[in-house]
Amino acid sequence: MDSAAKRLVVTGSDPTNPSDAYLIERSAGTDQSSRRRLTDHNDGWLAQHPPVLMEKFVLQREDWDIECRLYYPPGFDPAKRYPLVLEIHGGPNGAFYDSFVPWHQVLAGTGFLTLAVNPRGSSTYGEEFVNAVLGDWGGDDYSDLMAAVDAVCQRDYVDNDRLGVHGYSYGGYMTTWMIGHTDRFRAAVAGAPCIDLWTMYGTSDIATSFGETQWAIRLAGGMPISRPLAGELAQGVDTLAFRLLQRSPIKFAPQVETPVLLLHGESDARCPIGQSEQYFQVMKRLGKEVEMVRFPGCGHGFLRTGHVALRQEYLERMLDWFRRWL
Repeated sequence: MDSAAKRLVVTGSDPTNPSDAYLIERSAGTDQSSRRRLTDHNDGWLAQHPPVLMEKFVLQREDWDIECRLYYPPGFDPAKRYPLVLEIHGGPNGAFYDSFVPWHQVLAGTGFLTLAVNPRGSSTYGEEFVNAVLGDWGGDDYSDLMAAVDAVCQRDYVDNDRLGVHGYSYGGYMTTWMIGHTDRFRAAVAGAPCIDLWTMYGTSDIATSFGETQWAIRLAGGMPISRPLAGELAQGVDTLAFRLLQRSPIKFAPQVETPVLLLHGESDARCPIGQSEQYFQVMKRLGKEVEMVRFPGCGHGFLRTGHVALRQEYLERMLDWFRRWL
Protein backbone atom coordinates (compact mmCIF):
# COMPACT_ATOMS: atom_id res chain seq x y z
CA MET A 1 0.00 0.00 0.00
CA ASP A 2 1.29 3.49 -0.75
CA SER A 3 1.58 6.17 1.91
CA ALA A 4 -1.67 7.85 0.81
CA ALA A 5 -3.58 4.54 0.96
CA LYS A 6 -4.75 5.06 -2.62
CA ARG A 7 -2.85 2.24 -4.32
CA LEU A 8 -2.76 -1.31 -3.03
CA VAL A 9 -1.22 -4.46 -4.47
CA VAL A 10 -2.86 -7.75 -3.46
CA THR A 11 -2.57 -11.37 -4.49
CA GLY A 12 -5.77 -13.05 -5.56
CA SER A 13 -6.83 -16.59 -6.44
CA ASP A 14 -9.97 -18.15 -7.90
CA PRO A 15 -10.94 -21.69 -8.97
CA THR A 16 -9.39 -21.12 -12.41
CA ASN A 17 -6.11 -19.43 -11.42
CA PRO A 18 -3.62 -20.32 -8.67
CA SER A 19 -2.62 -16.71 -7.92
CA ASP A 20 -1.75 -13.37 -9.45
CA ALA A 21 -0.92 -9.86 -8.27
CA TYR A 22 -3.49 -7.10 -8.78
CA LEU A 23 -3.28 -3.32 -8.41
CA ILE A 24 -6.31 -1.74 -6.75
CA GLU A 25 -6.38 2.03 -7.22
CA ARG A 26 -8.85 4.45 -5.70
CA SER A 27 -10.08 7.29 -7.87
CA ALA A 28 -9.24 10.75 -6.50
CA GLY A 29 -12.06 12.37 -4.55
CA THR A 30 -14.39 9.32 -4.79
CA ASP A 31 -15.06 6.00 -3.16
CA GLN A 32 -14.68 4.23 -6.51
CA SER A 33 -11.72 2.01 -7.27
CA SER A 34 -10.34 0.07 -10.22
CA ARG A 35 -8.52 -3.23 -10.38
CA ARG A 36 -5.76 -4.15 -12.81
CA ARG A 37 -4.01 -7.49 -13.13
CA LEU A 38 -0.22 -7.18 -12.91
CA THR A 39 1.06 -10.73 -13.42
CA ASP A 40 0.26 -13.72 -15.61
CA HIS A 41 2.74 -16.32 -14.38
CA ASN A 42 0.44 -19.29 -14.91
CA ASP A 43 -1.26 -18.39 -18.19
CA GLY A 44 1.01 -20.52 -20.39
CA TRP A 45 0.59 -23.59 -18.25
CA LEU A 46 -3.15 -23.08 -17.82
CA ALA A 47 -3.58 -22.78 -21.59
CA GLN A 48 -2.27 -26.33 -21.92
CA HIS A 49 -3.94 -27.63 -18.73
CA PRO A 50 -7.35 -25.92 -18.43
CA PRO A 51 -8.70 -25.77 -14.85
CA VAL A 52 -11.67 -27.98 -14.11
CA LEU A 53 -15.19 -26.61 -13.73
CA MET A 54 -16.76 -26.15 -10.29
CA GLU A 55 -20.40 -26.18 -9.21
CA LYS A 56 -21.37 -24.62 -5.88
CA PHE A 57 -24.58 -25.66 -4.14
CA VAL A 58 -26.16 -25.53 -0.68
CA LEU A 59 -27.51 -28.51 1.24
CA GLN A 60 -30.32 -27.89 3.75
CA ARG A 61 -29.54 -29.57 7.08
CA GLU A 62 -31.91 -28.86 9.97
CA ASP A 63 -31.26 -25.19 10.80
CA TRP A 64 -28.02 -25.04 8.81
CA ASP A 65 -27.05 -24.40 5.23
CA ILE A 66 -24.11 -26.65 4.28
CA GLU A 67 -22.13 -25.18 1.39
CA CYS A 68 -20.66 -27.69 -1.07
CA ARG A 69 -18.44 -27.51 -4.14
CA LEU A 70 -18.34 -30.18 -6.82
CA TYR A 71 -15.45 -30.26 -9.31
CA TYR A 72 -16.03 -31.94 -12.68
CA PRO A 73 -13.44 -33.83 -14.76
CA PRO A 74 -12.39 -32.30 -18.10
CA GLY A 75 -14.71 -33.22 -20.94
CA PHE A 76 -17.40 -34.18 -18.43
CA ASP A 77 -20.19 -36.25 -19.99
CA PRO A 78 -23.36 -36.65 -17.86
CA ALA A 79 -24.16 -39.83 -19.76
CA LYS A 80 -21.10 -41.51 -18.22
CA ARG A 81 -20.50 -42.64 -14.64
CA TYR A 82 -17.56 -41.30 -12.66
CA PRO A 83 -15.88 -42.19 -9.35
CA LEU A 84 -16.34 -39.63 -6.59
CA VAL A 85 -13.81 -38.47 -3.98
CA LEU A 86 -15.02 -36.63 -0.86
CA GLU A 87 -12.59 -33.91 0.28
CA ILE A 88 -12.54 -32.87 3.97
CA HIS A 89 -10.74 -29.70 5.08
CA GLY A 90 -8.64 -29.25 8.21
CA GLY A 91 -9.41 -27.30 11.32
CA PRO A 92 -12.13 -28.24 12.05
CA ASN A 93 -12.52 -24.48 11.73
CA GLY A 94 -11.03 -24.33 8.25
CA ALA A 95 -13.12 -23.92 5.09
CA PHE A 96 -13.04 -24.46 1.36
CA TYR A 97 -13.27 -21.18 -0.57
CA ASP A 98 -13.70 -20.08 -4.18
CA SER A 99 -9.98 -20.46 -4.70
CA PHE A 100 -7.53 -22.68 -6.56
CA VAL A 101 -6.97 -25.85 -4.48
CA PRO A 102 -4.21 -27.99 -6.04
CA TRP A 103 -5.45 -31.39 -4.85
CA HIS A 104 -8.98 -30.62 -6.06
CA GLN A 105 -7.61 -29.75 -9.47
CA VAL A 106 -5.37 -32.83 -9.51
CA LEU A 107 -8.17 -35.22 -8.54
CA ALA A 108 -10.82 -33.78 -10.85
CA GLY A 109 -8.30 -33.28 -13.64
CA THR A 110 -7.50 -37.00 -13.53
CA GLY A 111 -11.13 -38.06 -13.85
CA PHE A 112 -12.55 -38.08 -10.32
CA LEU A 113 -15.62 -36.07 -9.40
CA THR A 114 -14.39 -34.18 -6.34
CA LEU A 115 -16.80 -33.06 -3.61
CA ALA A 116 -15.54 -30.41 -1.16
CA VAL A 117 -17.91 -29.79 1.76
CA ASN A 118 -17.96 -27.21 4.57
CA PRO A 119 -19.74 -29.06 7.41
CA ARG A 120 -20.73 -27.42 10.67
CA GLY A 121 -17.60 -26.29 12.45
CA SER A 122 -16.27 -24.59 9.30
CA SER A 123 -15.34 -20.93 9.55
CA THR A 124 -16.87 -17.92 7.74
CA TYR A 125 -20.51 -18.87 8.48
CA GLY A 126 -20.83 -17.24 11.89
CA GLU A 127 -19.89 -18.00 15.48
CA GLU A 128 -22.77 -20.38 16.20
CA PHE A 129 -21.94 -22.47 13.14
CA VAL A 130 -18.22 -22.66 13.92
CA ASN A 131 -18.89 -23.62 17.56
CA ALA A 132 -21.40 -26.33 16.66
CA VAL A 133 -18.57 -28.88 16.41
CA LEU A 134 -17.19 -28.29 19.93
CA GLY A 135 -17.27 -31.54 21.88
CA ASP A 136 -18.86 -33.29 18.91
CA TRP A 137 -16.07 -34.35 16.56
CA GLY A 138 -17.43 -37.23 14.48
CA GLY A 139 -21.02 -36.34 15.37
CA ASP A 140 -23.13 -33.90 13.38
CA ASP A 141 -20.12 -32.92 11.23
CA TYR A 142 -19.96 -36.55 10.09
CA SER A 143 -23.70 -36.46 9.36
CA ASP A 144 -23.28 -33.27 7.30
CA LEU A 145 -20.54 -34.84 5.20
CA MET A 146 -22.49 -38.04 4.60
CA ALA A 147 -25.63 -36.08 3.73
CA ALA A 148 -23.64 -34.24 1.05
CA VAL A 149 -22.34 -37.54 -0.31
CA ASP A 150 -25.89 -38.94 -0.33
CA ALA A 151 -27.19 -35.91 -2.21
CA VAL A 152 -24.54 -36.07 -4.92
CA CYS A 153 -24.81 -39.85 -5.23
CA GLN A 154 -28.40 -39.42 -6.41
CA ARG A 155 -27.05 -37.99 -9.66
CA ASP A 156 -26.94 -40.53 -12.47
CA TYR A 157 -23.33 -39.80 -13.41
CA VAL A 158 -21.96 -40.76 -9.95
CA ASP A 159 -20.75 -44.35 -9.59
CA ASN A 160 -21.86 -45.22 -6.05
CA ASP A 161 -19.59 -48.27 -6.05
CA ARG A 162 -16.46 -46.14 -6.53
CA LEU A 163 -16.37 -43.66 -3.64
CA GLY A 164 -13.17 -42.36 -2.05
CA VAL A 165 -12.38 -39.96 0.79
CA HIS A 166 -9.36 -37.77 1.53
CA GLY A 167 -8.61 -35.27 4.28
CA TYR A 168 -5.66 -33.66 6.02
CA SER A 169 -5.25 -32.90 9.75
CA TYR A 170 -8.81 -32.70 11.12
CA GLY A 171 -9.73 -33.90 7.63
CA GLY A 172 -7.50 -36.91 8.30
CA TYR A 173 -9.32 -37.46 11.59
CA MET A 174 -12.67 -37.37 9.82
CA THR A 175 -11.39 -39.68 7.06
CA THR A 176 -10.37 -42.38 9.55
CA TRP A 177 -13.53 -41.75 11.61
CA MET A 178 -15.76 -42.19 8.55
CA ILE A 179 -14.24 -45.48 7.40
CA GLY A 180 -14.77 -46.80 10.93
CA HIS A 181 -18.47 -45.97 10.71
CA THR A 182 -19.39 -46.82 7.11
CA ASP A 183 -18.17 -49.26 4.48
CA ARG A 184 -19.35 -47.14 1.54
CA PHE A 185 -15.88 -45.87 0.68
CA ARG A 186 -13.66 -48.13 -1.40
CA ALA A 187 -10.49 -46.11 -0.74
CA ALA A 188 -9.30 -43.59 1.84
CA VAL A 189 -6.27 -41.30 2.11
CA ALA A 190 -5.62 -39.75 5.53
CA GLY A 191 -3.03 -36.99 5.74
CA ALA A 192 -1.59 -36.20 9.19
CA PRO A 193 -4.61 -37.65 11.02
CA CYS A 194 -5.23 -37.56 14.75
CA ILE A 195 -6.64 -40.99 15.52
CA ASP A 196 -6.21 -41.22 19.32
CA LEU A 197 -7.32 -38.07 21.11
CA TRP A 198 -5.99 -39.27 24.47
CA THR A 199 -2.40 -39.68 23.31
CA MET A 200 -2.67 -36.59 21.11
CA TYR A 201 -3.68 -34.64 24.23
CA GLY A 202 -0.33 -35.55 25.74
CA THR A 203 1.86 -34.93 22.70
CA SER A 204 0.42 -32.20 20.43
CA ASP A 205 1.77 -28.64 20.62
CA ILE A 206 -1.81 -27.32 20.94
CA ALA A 207 -3.30 -29.98 23.23
CA THR A 208 -4.36 -27.53 25.91
CA SER A 209 -5.09 -24.35 23.96
CA PHE A 210 -6.97 -26.20 21.22
CA GLY A 211 -7.82 -29.68 22.44
CA GLU A 212 -9.54 -28.81 25.69
CA THR A 213 -11.91 -26.49 23.86
CA GLN A 214 -12.53 -28.62 20.79
CA TRP A 215 -13.00 -31.86 22.72
CA ALA A 216 -14.87 -30.21 25.63
CA ILE A 217 -12.68 -32.08 28.09
CA ARG A 218 -14.24 -32.44 31.53
CA LEU A 219 -13.31 -34.55 34.53
CA ALA A 220 -15.49 -37.05 36.33
CA GLY A 221 -17.04 -34.40 38.55
CA GLY A 222 -17.85 -32.11 35.64
CA MET A 223 -14.90 -29.78 36.25
CA PRO A 224 -13.48 -28.36 33.01
CA ILE A 225 -9.72 -28.65 32.69
CA SER A 226 -8.98 -24.94 32.74
CA ARG A 227 -6.54 -24.68 35.63
CA PRO A 228 -3.48 -26.60 36.89
CA LEU A 229 -4.23 -30.29 36.41
CA ALA A 230 -2.36 -31.87 39.35
CA GLY A 231 -4.81 -33.69 41.64
CA GLU A 232 -7.91 -33.16 39.51
CA LEU A 233 -6.36 -34.94 36.52
CA ALA A 234 -5.13 -37.80 38.72
CA GLN A 235 -8.65 -38.34 40.06
CA GLY A 236 -10.41 -38.11 36.72
CA VAL A 237 -7.93 -39.68 34.34
CA ASP A 238 -9.87 -42.91 33.75
CA THR A 239 -13.08 -41.10 32.83
CA LEU A 240 -11.21 -38.55 30.74
CA ALA A 241 -9.36 -41.23 28.78
CA PHE A 242 -12.59 -43.15 28.25
CA ARG A 243 -14.41 -40.10 26.91
CA LEU A 244 -11.63 -39.23 24.51
CA LEU A 245 -11.40 -42.82 23.32
CA GLN A 246 -15.10 -42.78 22.38
CA ARG A 247 -14.28 -40.02 19.88
CA SER A 248 -11.08 -41.60 18.58
CA PRO A 249 -10.97 -43.35 15.19
CA ILE A 250 -8.56 -45.99 16.52
CA LYS A 251 -11.37 -47.41 18.66
CA PHE A 252 -13.27 -48.31 15.49
CA ALA A 253 -10.35 -49.81 13.56
CA PRO A 254 -11.83 -53.34 13.82
CA GLN A 255 -14.85 -52.19 11.78
CA VAL A 256 -12.77 -50.72 8.92
CA GLU A 257 -13.12 -52.47 5.55
CA THR A 258 -11.73 -49.60 3.45
CA PRO A 259 -8.11 -49.67 2.20
CA VAL A 260 -6.40 -46.67 3.76
CA LEU A 261 -3.20 -44.80 2.93
CA LEU A 262 -1.56 -42.75 5.71
CA LEU A 263 0.63 -39.78 4.71
CA HIS A 264 2.47 -38.00 7.55
CA GLY A 265 5.36 -35.61 8.11
CA GLU A 266 7.99 -36.88 10.54
CA SER A 267 8.46 -33.44 12.16
CA ASP A 268 4.76 -32.75 12.70
CA ALA A 269 4.25 -31.19 16.15
CA ARG A 270 0.55 -30.48 15.63
CA CYS A 271 -0.60 -34.02 14.85
CA PRO A 272 2.52 -36.01 15.81
CA ILE A 273 3.51 -38.86 13.51
CA GLY A 274 2.87 -41.27 16.38
CA GLN A 275 -0.81 -40.90 15.55
CA SER A 276 -0.37 -42.53 12.15
CA GLU A 277 2.11 -45.02 13.59
CA GLN A 278 -0.48 -46.22 16.10
CA TYR A 279 -3.18 -46.56 13.49
CA PHE A 280 -0.86 -48.32 11.05
CA GLN A 281 0.23 -50.81 13.70
CA VAL A 282 -3.31 -51.64 14.79
CA MET A 283 -4.61 -51.91 11.23
CA LYS A 284 -1.75 -54.24 10.24
CA ARG A 285 -2.36 -56.47 13.26
CA LEU A 286 -6.04 -56.62 12.37
CA GLY A 287 -5.16 -57.75 8.85
CA LYS A 288 -6.53 -54.60 7.20
CA GLU A 289 -5.35 -53.07 3.93
CA VAL A 290 -3.13 -50.16 5.01
CA GLU A 291 0.03 -48.40 3.86
CA MET A 292 1.97 -45.57 5.46
CA VAL A 293 4.35 -43.01 3.93
CA ARG A 294 6.67 -40.89 6.08
CA PHE A 295 7.82 -37.49 4.81
CA PRO A 296 11.26 -36.68 6.33
CA GLY A 297 11.73 -33.27 7.91
CA CYS A 298 8.15 -32.21 7.20
CA GLY A 299 6.01 -30.32 9.69
CA HIS A 300 2.24 -30.02 9.78
CA GLY A 301 2.06 -27.32 7.12
CA PHE A 302 4.34 -28.87 4.54
CA LEU A 303 1.56 -29.18 1.95
CA ARG A 304 1.60 -25.37 1.74
CA THR A 305 5.17 -24.45 2.62
CA GLY A 306 7.28 -27.60 2.26
CA HIS A 307 9.70 -28.52 -0.50
CA VAL A 308 7.87 -28.73 -3.80
CA ALA A 309 9.20 -32.25 -4.49
CA LEU A 310 7.62 -33.53 -1.26
CA ARG A 311 4.33 -31.76 -1.96
CA GLN A 312 4.31 -33.35 -5.41
CA GLU A 313 5.07 -36.73 -3.86
CA TYR A 314 2.07 -36.37 -1.52
CA LEU A 315 -0.28 -35.63 -4.42
CA GLU A 316 1.11 -38.45 -6.56
CA ARG A 317 0.78 -40.96 -3.71
CA MET A 318 -2.81 -39.83 -3.10
CA LEU A 319 -3.64 -40.03 -6.78
CA ASP A 320 -2.04 -43.47 -7.23
CA TRP A 321 -4.03 -44.84 -4.28
CA PHE A 322 -7.34 -43.72 -5.72
CA ARG A 323 -6.38 -44.98 -9.18
CA ARG A 324 -5.52 -48.35 -7.66
CA TRP A 325 -8.76 -48.83 -5.72
CA LEU A 326 -11.33 -46.76 -7.63
